[in-house]
Amino acid sequence: MPTIEPPLSFNPIGIELDRGQGLTRQLYQALRQRVLDGRLVSGTRLPASRDLAAVFGISRNSVVRAYDQLYAEGFIEARVGDGTYVARLPRAVTSAKNLSTKLSTGLSTGLPTSLSTNRASVPLAACTQVIHSSALQRVQNHPLAHPPSGPPRAFRVGVPAFDLFPFEVWAKLNAAFWRKPDLQQLCYGDPAGDLRLRGLIAAYLRSARGLQCAAEQIVITNGAQQAISLCAQLLVEPGASVAIENPGYQAAARAFAVAGGQLHGVAVDSEGIDCGALNALEHCRLVYVTPAHQYPLGVVMSLARRLALLAWAERTGGWVIEDDYDGEYRYSGAPLAPLAALDRSGRVLYVGTFGKVAFPALRLGYLVLPPGLVEPFSRRRAVDMRHSEVSTQAVMAEFMAAGHFQRHIRRMRRAALSRLDALLCGWPGPLPGVSCLPAVTAGLHLSVRVDGLAREQQLLAQAEAVGVEITGLSKYWLPDSSTPPDQRAGLVLGFAAVPPTQIAQALGRLRQAWGCSGPGSSGLAREDRQR
Repeated sequence: MPTIEPPLSFNPIGIELDRGQGLTRQLYQALRQRVLDGRLVSGTRLPASRDLAAVFGISRNSVVRAYDQLYAEGFIEARVGDGTYVARLPRAVTSAKNLSTKLSTGLSTGLPTSLSTNRASVPLAACTQVIHSSALQRVQNHPLAHPPSGPPRAFRVGVPAFDLFPFEVWAKLNAAFWRKPDLQQLCYGDPAGDLRLRGLIAAYLRSARGLQCAAEQIVITNGAQQAISLCAQLLVEPGASVAIENPGYQAAARAFAVAGGQLHGVAVDSEGIDCGALNALEHCRLVYVTPAHQYPLGVVMSLARRLALLAWAERTGGWVIEDDYDGEYRYSGAPLAPLAALDRSGRVLYVGTFGKVAFPALRLGYLVLPPGLVEPFSRRRAVDMRHSEVSTQAVMAEFMAAGHFQRHIRRMRRAALSRLDALLCGWPGPLPGVSCLPAVTAGLHLSVRVDGLAREQQLLAQAEAVGVEITGLSKYWLPDSSTPPDQRAGLVLGFAAVPPTQIAQALGRLRQAWGCSGPGSSGLAREDRQR
């Protein structure tokens, strides 16, 4: 194999590309792994894309796409006029010694004592929790607001473009299942879920998200919320500290609080959760994060923060719950690899959902677990629900196997981008006391800061009066947050729920309600976002 001449300190020996597989993905994974294990140290200059393509005898476009993905995830950086270099990452979290290759069993390093025994010898009833006065009090003290109901409106948060779902295809697959059902499938099923569906999910995560996992690591749930609740029930002892992003997803916070956890809100900045503040929490062994697109601020967790978070989990024997609720939606390059794809010590529990690419009422989600946690989670889920509804799993498995799922994701991504553009281009402004709209590279919503709680409430009331649904950023903070109320104010806007024509109509009503003469200049054009 040809080698690269000095002064480029990069040796391609050991990288073997299979011509029968995706060359871009293989090269990206090989380079990423060398950064993580220290073979490519910070500051190493990488070959020009043309030179590296010549080394491997592949298309330059394959190298460019691999470099683009590594750049998007923070592994490499471009220096104007000087080439491409491995990003300068903290040494403590990139050395091979600190990224263990062992897999934790999950049963002797941090799992609550009630689950740390041999599961085969523990009766299923031992997993149940008897409702008593203290538990009931926790439920009453942490009520969860009902999500908005009725037909979607602009700018409802958390709702995808499910008006584009191929319901005719789904109906045909559903009818085919019930026309001649396999009688074996109509009996009691595996609490972990349909094995075929779990295998297809694992294959999808490996190919599309770079997450190496097996069907046996997956537990099907009734949506992401049940997955989070299972994590709370099994990983939280009453009185234990739980770290969550602040502001953050309040339904997750309620699940941990009802399980008896003591919530600690950790600030979020432009790189994601503040790992310095997390390290300062004593006796905390569980953190809940949304790395791909923080809910609700919308920031993408940087690579340095991801590695620091994994280092925290390995050092403390803690658990990281990664909620990848809308990770499929990235508008520049391929979706970023999940945090779980970087995990080398079995400390990350990955929460996925079909609700953000299909429709919320589907109630189909899943957990990707370290191997030692699969049986306890399956047993605990069986206490609440013997197994998931059979036909939905079978139809989704066929939907994926026939290629409809991947095609639909591509369609949904294009639709969300089109609807985002409609919002950015028609946004009223400038608005007194309202910041400019941010650059949006991922997700299904955006947030914009507002100067003061009173101004936030005024804008929300005026929007509601003309039938426009906007959520206040202030509702996503923990009640005991140290952040002053006026610094919590903002607007959170989902942009995927309705077509561009309805978005334009809603923006017209907002301009009248807010006293704006026309669209502002705070939005970013598509070409600006993709530079």
